[in-house]
Amino acid sequence: MFSRRVKDQETRLTPKYTCVVSLTEYHRRIDALNSEDLRSLCKRLQITTKEEVNSKHGTSIKTDLEPDTFKPNLREPSDLLEANQIEKLARNLPPRTIGYPWTLAFGTSKHGMSIKSLYRAMQGQDTPVLMVIKDSDGQVFGALASEPFKVSDGFYGTGETFLFTFNPEFEVYKWTGDNMFFIKGDMDSLAFGGGSGEFGLWLDGDLYHGRSHSCKTFGNPMLSKKEDFYVQDIEIWAFE
Repeated sequence: MFSRRVKDQETRLTPKYTCVVSLTEYHRRIDALNSEDLRSLCKRLQITTKEEVNSKHGTSIKTDLEPDTFKPNLREPSDLLEANQIEKLARNLPPRTIGYPWTLAFGTSKHGMSIKSLYRAMQGQDTPVLMVIKDSDGQVFGALASEPFKVSDGFYGTGETFLFTFNPEFEVYKWTGDNMFFIKGDMDSLAFGGGSGEFGLWLDGDLYHGRSHSCKTFGNPMLSKKEDFYVQDIEIWAFE
């Protein structure tokens, strides 16, 4: 009787823990499952991703931040973004980038129109990177990548990745949860999003010809005026 009572007390005193893992670890554990199975398995195992925690608290966090928080310090001026555009983008960046100055890691005007130069400039970077594209029609759009660009056999990245456009007004297209086709790079192209054989945003190896199409990953419409576009300039910003 006494041992049973002690056991009952131990049961009541034993705390329950909810495991919080990184999104990368989360993906690794359930890599072979589709997104619907992910959610059910995650719920069953009481696994909470850092992204879900940020999503739950993100609104209150941003509400509490001072307005100047969204006026980032650029180490050098942008040739493609105006001050109000920078502020709008800053309000949608992952929380882990807030407070860090923007550093121009790559620019076609400085490094040339080459995907090889782009990948070289990404070496040593360990923050999310913001790609801003201006096309020959004067339209500005691009993508926030959860990690620096690299050559990859398949898709990589996390749900922090999103697409955006200022054409005709500022819009951000975040991960829908339908698939995990975030970023894919090789020596011939760089692509964001996918599903049904179409990329949300695609650039060729010369960083000159691009294409934008609606995709399931981000639920975005065409980012540019025309499906096929020509690049005028590209800037890639890191946060460090």
